[in-house]
Amino acid sequence: MSTIDFTRELAVVEGRPPLREIDDIISKPLETRPDKKYYIALSITLTMLGIGAIALLLSFYYGTGLWGNNNPVGWGLPIVNFVFWVGIGHAGTLISAILFLLRQRWRNGIARFAEGMTIFAVMTAGIFPLIHVGRPWLAGYLLPYPNQHSIWVNFTSPLLWDVFAVSTYFTVSFVFWYVGLIPDFATLRDRTTNKIKKVIYSVTSLGWRHSNRHWQHYEMVYLILAGFATPLVLSVHTIVSFDFAVSIIPGWHTTIFPPYFVAGAVFSGFAMVQNVLIFIRKIFNYEHIITLDTLERMNKIMLLTGSLVGYAYAMEFFIAWYSGVQPEQFAFLNRAFGPYAWAYWIMVSCNVLFPQLFWIKKIRRHIPVMFVIAVLINVGMWFERFVITVTSLSRDYLPSSWAYYKPTLVDGAILLGSFGFFFTFLLLFTKTLPVVSIAEVKAVVEGSQPSHGEH
Repeated sequence: MSTIDFTRELAVVEGRPPLREIDDIISKPLETRPDKKYYIALSITLTMLGIGAIALLLSFYYGTGLWGNNNPVGWGLPIVNFVFWVGIGHAGTLISAILFLLRQRWRNGIARFAEGMTIFAVMTAGIFPLIHVGRPWLAGYLLPYPNQHSIWVNFTSPLLWDVFAVSTYFTVSFVFWYVGLIPDFATLRDRTTNKIKKVIYSVTSLGWRHSNRHWQHYEMVYLILAGFATPLVLSVHTIVSFDFAVSIIPGWHTTIFPPYFVAGAVFSGFAMVQNVLIFIRKIFNYEHIITLDTLERMNKIMLLTGSLVGYAYAMEFFIAWYSGVQPEQFAFLNRAFGPYAWAYWIMVSCNVLFPQLFWIKKIRRHIPVMFVIAVLINVGMWFERFVITVTSLSRDYLPSSWAYYKPTLVDGAILLGSFGFFFTFLLLFTKTLPVVSIAEVKAVVEGSQPSHGEH
């Protein structure tokens, strides 16, 4: 077993490929027709999306009684899935904004793809609050605007805070993503011979000419957006945690929730980014751009955040014991040894035990093993949201109202459809936009920057 060496300089882009070659490699998926494997993958994700759409149509027609929600578990899988998908979207802004401000060069090969995942994950998350209100066609009343009924939203509700937080996060992340694409749109504009594509790239590149003045303005705007997006990483999932923490329900009413939710969001987000990047680097021959050293760095971050999540699990039990409040103590004992103990121990195994294998260097650099661990992390993080939501609601202060929550097939179909929605957009992204930033990768290729000797 080896320890982690944080001082070793890892490779950002392997070898010294010519800058023209980088243009060719990253642009190739956009300039070639999709192969048979791509259409098979797209058909699978569209099938998953179709199953979810059918389940939603049935829910609209017959009502939310098709779901497993009952009394007292009024929050079921829709809220579990919402918190899960918002968490998946956190790694993108972390990789793009925070690591950019910290001048971490290894982020350059994966930042664009992580930003795209943020957009699609937040879009997926936004579906669930809409369907959970029961009448999604009235969701416009969630927005605070004057209307003919003089109905105003409840500004003291954390559910409304979610609307503002998630919509702000999506808007800033989308602008940040688009600004980063502008230089690449100009590169694609100059390369393409297709007249329609040339018009599209000319419009989206906003007149970019690769001039020194344009680069100066671009870098200033990118830096400002990175600084603006950084607090959003902390604030969005903090506000999502307030959905639970500001209540008086045992198991929820705790101040550890905000940092605990943020760490869990980064944890699951990095696992999802790593999972998909392993396929991307193999399919598109990006091994020398998305290097093994980059994946190893991601595994180290997952080890850190997984340890923070494990610490939070232990602190929850300590705080419940130290408080001396009987309902609080019962809530956590019920999680570990009650009717949902199976879900709790799946959560602990996947989120705390398996990530500790990343202390071993060979595992951190073994692609099949790291892929399996990252899959298990996302399984565990989904069960974490399930355990938090369901166990506290199913057994409240009144034993006479206790009930066991069982998700239905419709719940499962909607969850499957959300994965289909997310991965369909990811597949379309890989064939319509560069999944790796051409400009940023060129900037970190060895020899691309002027050398000043010892200075």
